[in-house]
Amino acid sequence: MVKIREAHYINPEGEIDLELWLSKAQDKSGFEDISSLRRACEMSRDILSGSNGSGSQWADGVDSFQMGLEMCEILIGLSLDLDSLVAAAIYRSVREQYVSLETVSDEFGENVATLVAGVLKMAAIGQFLNPKRKSVLGQKKVQLDNIRKMLIAMVDDVRVALIKLAERTSAIRAVKNSPQERQLRVAREIFDVYAPLAHRLGIGHIKWELEDLSFRYLQPDAYKKIAKLLAEKRIERERYMESVLSDIDRELAMNRIEAEINGRVKHIYSIWRKMRRKNIDFYQVYDIRAVRILVPDIASCYAALGVVHTLWRHIPKEFDDYIATPKKNGYRSLHTAVIGPKGRILEVQIRTQEMHNEAELGVCAHWRYKESPHSKVERSYEDKISWLRQVLDWNEELGESQLDELAEQFKNDSVEERIYIFTPDGHVVDLSVGATPVDFAYHIHTEVGHRCRGAKVNGRIVPLNFILSTGMQVEILTRKEIAPRRDWLNANSGYIHTSRARAKVQHWFKQQARDKNIIDGKALVAAEFKRLSVKNVDLDELAEKLNLKSGEDLFAAIGAGDLRIGQVIGVLNSFLNIANTQVKEPSLRTSSSKIKPNLNSGITIDGVGNLLTQIAKCCKPVPGEAIVGYVTLGRGVTVHSSECAHLEQLTKQGRDRFIEVSWGEEKQDQCYPVDIHISSFDRRGLLHDITEIVAKCQVNVTAMNTLSNRNNSTADMKLTIEVGGIDELSKVLAKINQLPNIIEVNRINS
Repeated sequence: MVKIREAHYINPEGEIDLELWLSKAQDKSGFEDISSLRRACEMSRDILSGSNGSGSQWADGVDSFQMGLEMCEILIGLSLDLDSLVAAAIYRSVREQYVSLETVSDEFGENVATLVAGVLKMAAIGQFLNPKRKSVLGQKKVQLDNIRKMLIAMVDDVRVALIKLAERTSAIRAVKNSPQERQLRVAREIFDVYAPLAHRLGIGHIKWELEDLSFRYLQPDAYKKIAKLLAEKRIERERYMESVLSDIDRELAMNRIEAEINGRVKHIYSIWRKMRRKNIDFYQVYDIRAVRILVPDIASCYAALGVVHTLWRHIPKEFDDYIATPKKNGYRSLHTAVIGPKGRILEVQIRTQEMHNEAELGVCAHWRYKESPHSKVERSYEDKISWLRQVLDWNEELGESQLDELAEQFKNDSVEERIYIFTPDGHVVDLSVGATPVDFAYHIHTEVGHRCRGAKVNGRIVPLNFILSTGMQVEILTRKEIAPRRDWLNANSGYIHTSRARAKVQHWFKQQARDKNIIDGKALVAAEFKRLSVKNVDLDELAEKLNLKSGEDLFAAIGAGDLRIGQVIGVLNSFLNIANTQVKEPSLRTSSSKIKPNLNSGITIDGVGNLLTQIAKCCKPVPGEAIVGYVTLGRGVTVHSSECAHLEQLTKQGRDRFIEVSWGEEKQDQCYPVDIHISSFDRRGLLHDITEIVAKCQVNVTAMNTLSNRNNSTADMKLTIEVGGIDELSKVLAKINQLPNIIEVNRINS
C-alpha cells in the first residue's frame, strides 16, 4: 500500500508538492473534477502555517495534513467516492479542533460533514473495548449513546467505517518512532477492534497490514524472529516458486485454461498464529509461500483445481470450497494443499478476478454510489450490513446493563468463523462455531429461546447442549410458559455458546422478583456445595470476595444470572485457603517461620521442617479446601480436610499432634485423588460414556467400582479421580451429571 511519507511528492524545499500529489490522485481515482478535494487539502495545509501554534509536527513526525493525504491514498485504493476523500483530507484537522463541522458543512456540503461526524463518533469504540476503561468510569450511558450513533452511521453508510480504518492504518504506520506506551496503546486498539472490523468487512489487505503492524509492537521478539527467518529463506523460496509457477502455467496452457498465476507470502502474524495453534516451529509451516491462480469464471476454477490435483497429489482433508459455501465476510475461493516438487507441501488458492477483488476490497467492491438508489446490491454486501444491524438491534434491546456482553459480541463475532443452519422452513441461519440449539433458538427470536424445552436436529431429538455444525436442520420444541432454565448460564454445562444468547437469558432473570432470585440462587449454591462436599462456608465473606455485600446478594446475583455458579467455585479456591488460616478447632501449632512446600504433595508445613506429607484417604482434600495436618507415628504428616469426620476422633489422641498446613504454590501437573459417587439408572454403554467424559476432561481415573441392582435397574459407581483443584472437580461432576440416566453425582468426603 502506498505511504505518503515514502512517495515522491516532495519538492526541493522538503515540502509536499500538493499539485503533483493531486495530479497523481486524479489519475488513480479517475475523477474528472477534484476541486473539492483540492480545497480540503489546501485548508488542511494552510492550518499548519497559521500563527496559532498548530504548525508543529506530532511526536510521530507527521502532521494532520500528511495524515489526510495518506488516508486519501488508502481510500483511493479502495475505490471510494470523492466525498470520502474530501472527508479523509480534512478529518484530522476537525478532530484536533482546528476546523469546525459547521465550516466543513458550509465549504464541502452536508454529506462530507456527516461522514466526518460519523468517524469522530467511532473514536468511542476504542474506549468502549478498553478493558481498563479508567477514563470513562461512570459514563457508560454516554459510551452507549456514542456506540449506538457509531453503529447507526455504519449501517446507514459504511464509508464511515472505511475512513476510520484508513485513519487507524495511517496512525499505526506513524508510531514507528513513538514512545513505547503509545505504540502499545495504538497497537492494542487496532488489534482488538479495527483488524477484526477489516476482516468482517472483507478488506483482506488492510486486515493483514493492521495485524502485522500491531503484532510488531505487541510481540516484538516474535515478530523480529519470524521476519528474520523469512528474509533468510527469501532467495530459496523465490527459486522454488519460479519452478512451481512454471509447472502450473505449462499445465494450464496445455488444458487451454486462461489464468494469471502469482506467488503469495503468508503475513507474519498469520505465521505466528499457526505456529502457536499447531505447536510447531517456523520450519514446519509449509504454506509460508503459496500460489494464487486467477481465472475468468467459476467453471475455470474447478477445471484449474483438477489440473493442480493431477499435477501433484493433494492432501486429504486440506480442501475447502469457499465458492459453494462462502465465509461470513463474503470471501470466496478454492483452497487446496498438495505435495509439490521436492516433497514440500504447497497451498494453492483458485478464484476469479471478481472473487479476488472481493477478497481484497470487501464491501468496497460493491459500491453503488453513482447509481440509482434502486440498484441491486450484492448479497455479500447486504450480509455485512445485516451483521451491523444485528449488533445494533441487540444493543437497543438490552440497553446499558449488557455493555460488557456487547463488547464481547463485537470482538468475537468480528473474527470467528460461522456455521450455516437450516430452519424447518428451509431458511438459512448463520451462527458462530460451537453454537447449540439454545443459541439457535435465541437467534430466531427471544421468545423462542425463552420457551425452548427441547430440539430436533435432522428429525432426531438431541440434548440442548448439542454442538451444531453446517448443514444441519434444527427444529426448536417450545412450551407455553416463558421459563428459561437457570442452569443454561452454567458455563460448564455447555448449553450456551454465544454471548448474545447468554445476555438474553441473564436479562430475563434480572426481571424476576428479588425474593424468587434469592430462593433459586440459594438452591443452586446448596446443590453445588453438596455435590462438591463443601461445608461451613461463610457466605457473607465469600460474597465480599465477589464484590457483593452479603450472602443474600450472592444468592440474588446467581438467581438473576448476573453471577454464574462456576465463578463462585473459582473464587472458592482462594477463599477457602484464606479461611484455612483462621481455623481454631482443633488447636494448631503455630510459628512465624514457613517452610517450602513438600515437593511431592504441594503442601506447605509451618514451623516443623520439610516433613513427608500424604493426603488423608478418608476425606481426600483438594486445593481450595481448608486443611489441617496431623503428625502420625512414622508416616509423616497426614493432611485432612478441616471438615473431615475423623478429626474429632484424632483430637482425642492428642491436640498437640495437629499442625497448621496450607496449599503450596499451584503446579500445573499437581493432581490430588478424589472419590466420587455416581447413582444412575442402568443402561448399555453407561460406563463407556462416563469414562469418555472423564477422558475429555483430561482427568485420570485411578480406581473404579461398579455395583448393579437388577431389581430396580440402577447402578452405583465409585470412582477415584485425580484433579488439580475444586474448580476442576466441579467441571467434571457437571459434565457427568448431564449424561442420560444419571440420577445424582457427588463427591464422597469421609
